[in-house]
Amino acid sequence: MSRIGRLHITVPAGVTVEYNNQVVTVKGPKGTLTQHIDSRHIGVTVEGNEVHVTRNNEELQTKAMHGLYRALIHNMVTGVVTPYTKTLVIAGVGYKAAVAGNKLTMSLGFSHPVDYTIPEGVSIACPDANTIVVTGISKEQVGQVAATIKSKRPVEPYHNYGVHYSDEVLVKKEGKTAGK
Repeated sequence: MSRIGRLHITVPAGVTVEYNNQVVTVKGPKGTLTQHIDSRHIGVTVEGNEVHVTRNNEELQTKAMHGLYRALIHNMVTGVVTPYTKTLVIAGVGYKAAVAGNKLTMSLGFSHPVDYTIPEGVSIACPDANTIVVTGISKEQVGQVAATIKSKRPVEPYHNYGVHYSDEVLVKKEGKTAGK
């Protein structure tokens, strides 16, 4: 049995979990999230303040989905109580970011500013010109938004200019050695 899938999910106070018509709905103080469940392979039962995810058969694909859906539901329960956060750092001469309305504008060394429209369900803040904080209740959406922003200017390996996560370890390459 899946080591992750066999664990039950404890639902904290103030959070409700419902499973109807192959859709898990999690409601909490920060918002509501939904996830479609493939009921041919996976079963979900809600008992009091616990959620159990079970397999309907022993196929290889089902075994893979077992842990996946349990992790997705656990992330939803966690997200509606404490939102997920990713912090990005912009490094480079003249590189900066600012939020205006629902648009993030970044100067990343190009001849033009790079604009990014902030999607629904995610909030972006810039505590200073070189830091971007992405916050939201959906772990998947926060990670995708952060990865999209990071892809606008990948880190350059020789000077470490670009956009990277605050906890990311950057390895600086050594340049060419001069002369004979």
